Amino acid sequence: MKFERHDILLIAGLLLFMIGLIPFMAPMYAGIIVIIMYFGIKVYVGKRKQLIQKDVGEGICMECGSRVFNKKCLNCDYSKE
Repeated sequence: MKFERHDILLIAGLLLFMIGLIPFMAPMYAGIIVIIMYFGIKVYVGKRKQLIQKDVGEGICMECGSRVFNKKCLNCDYSKE
């Protein structure tokens, strides 16, 4: 979970969300909720990036859109043989 440029937008959005929660609950509880949301979103996005990276592998075939493995498309190259 390293800090990236788009995290600034996430932090700004969560701060505005916290300001919106303050009239309904104590600022301490609103802060705790926002901190939990921040780390939850970071973990979710990290897992999602890993899943996409694992799925893409070496790349994507331009013909059919499937995964490229050993510089060959699993669908197109085997169907031609």
